[in-house]
Amino acid sequence: QEEATEDAQKFGGMEALDMPYLASTRREMIRKRARWLTILLIGEMLTATALGFFQQALDEVTILALFLPLIISSGGNSGSQASTLVIRAMALGEVRLADWWLVFRRELAIGVVLGMILGVVAALRVVIWGAAGAYHHIHGGGQYLLIGATVAGSLVGCVLWGTLMGSMLPFVLRRAGADPASASAPLVATLVDVSGIIIYFTIAHVILAGTLL
Repeated sequence: QEEATEDAQKFGGMEALDMPYLASTRREMIRKRARWLTILLIGEMLTATALGFFQQALDEVTILALFLPLIISSGGNSGSQASTLVIRAMALGEVRLADWWLVFRRELAIGVVLGMILGVVAALRVVIWGAAGAYHHIHGGGQYLLIGATVAGSLVGCVLWGTLMGSMLPFVLRRAGADPASASAPLVATLVDVSGIIIYFTIAHVILAGTLL
């Protein structure tokens, strides 16, 4: 029970407590939680840096900003799912370090399918709302078919990347001698946020080149 509690606390994005919740002091609680929150904050600062790098694209096609939270959150959610499943499988002895290639191939296929499902749903939303004139007041909103394709392609890329990162990070930590439970959902989501922005705007430049960009 103590081991499971420790893993659950680490997976929540904090250091494990050495005593029951109500028995720990406020100072100890703050120390355990502040360190990881600071690390995650620094990681999210990279997100702002990445956004700054693509600021020109945002200025030229304002509508891209509308779907940015949707895309990076989907990548983070898929990564959190994958890391949860792999960490629990490791804890139960269902997955060993040597099984990383099997997990990689499995999650590769799953990530592509999940990304396509979410991509279709999001693209339909963009196209339907675009046809109804919901985006005509936003710069770039008139090209809603291209925007829908951009969002769909970005979701496939982000969900796939998040799934692979979430499933492989526990193997990397175990190989390094660290606790796989440290691959917490908040950590995976933060890492995927940064890469998700890069994937989104890279695909946008490919699809929208010559039209909106």
